[in-house]
Amino acid sequence: MKKRYLLIALLSSFFFQSQAQPVKTSDQLQPVNRNVQSGKDKNRRTIVHLDARPGAGIAWIKGTRFATGIIEADIKGKNVLQESFVGIAFHGVNDTIYEAVYLRPFNFKAKDKQRQQHSVQYIVLPGFDWAYLREKFPGRYESGLLTATDPDAWVHLKIVVTKDTFRVFINEDAQPCLTIKRLAHHHSGKIGYWVGNGSDGDFANLKIQNK
Repeated sequence: MKKRYLLIALLSSFFFQSQAQPVKTSDQLQPVNRNVQSGKDKNRRTIVHLDARPGAGIAWIKGTRFATGIIEADIKGKNVLQESFVGIAFHGVNDTIYEAVYLRPFNFKAKDKQRQQHSVQYIVLPGFDWAYLREKFPGRYESGLLTATDPDAWVHLKIVVTKDTFRVFINEDAQPCLTIKRLAHHHSGKIGYWVGNGSDGDFANLKIQNK
């Protein structure tokens, strides 16, 4: 299958099919339980910001359809305990049925070594949230990082998805920090920026490669 790439950065987005076309943010994102803002950081990078509210929030990217391949994005949370859950939702059927991989930056350098092992999390909603997975399958669907990472810095998240499995890579690590068998029964759907309960987050440089 011909590879298709999607690069999304808030005000200036490009969808590569036959040619690149700029798409405005309001036309490209569908927020759920969040306000979405755009802006430039000090490096003049265009970013997407989701604000903090009770419950999880998503900004679905309109027109995307993903089954297997690679999802990459730069993500920024913060080192505040229980207030930073930032990641990517994929295979979205609707606002309540999807898979997600997210980071807990406040655990990256926690003094408690057990907390460090809760830095990266996989969930499938409904039915398989983090609490259920941790109770029933401790250590299987979450992991620590392989390389020390600043919890207040931008983190490059790479998710490699096949029909049955996926792998998660952080920054320049050559080895995945998490490799598991997928739990979802659906195998395609929407992609979106995801934040957890009470969390905000910043996102940039999203790239989607369908295979």
